[in-house]
Amino acid sequence: MSSATLPSYTRGEAVLDTASLPSSIPLLPRNAVIGFLHGYRATVSKVYGDVCKYYPSCSAYALGAVQQHGAVKGAALAAARVLRCHPWAAGGIDDVPPHAHFRYNLTSHGFVVPRRKD
Repeated sequence: MSSATLPSYTRGEAVLDTASLPSSIPLLPRNAVIGFLHGYRATVSKVYGDVCKYYPSCSAYALGAVQQHGAVKGAALAAARVLRCHPWAAGGIDDVPPHAHFRYNLTSHGFVVPRRKD
């Protein structure tokens, strides 16, 4: 699996419409971290290649964790994952635990937007 490959649960088809702008302000920290992670994946992850023993890779796990749980808890989950990823780790599939009450949609680039009320 390529390090650029993201699990399907980290992408969606939503778009941010102008009516949702006020309700998307609390999502700015989460989306700022997601933007940073996209930049990291586009640069640093490309240099390292496919070295993670887990699927998804640690950076893809971090992206999913921040999407599901927010900037702070997602960063803590990602840090715990990085600590689990060492040369003696068994590896394998390690998906992000889903948030029980996730109430947002995801864009095609993985940014979090409020659900539309259509």
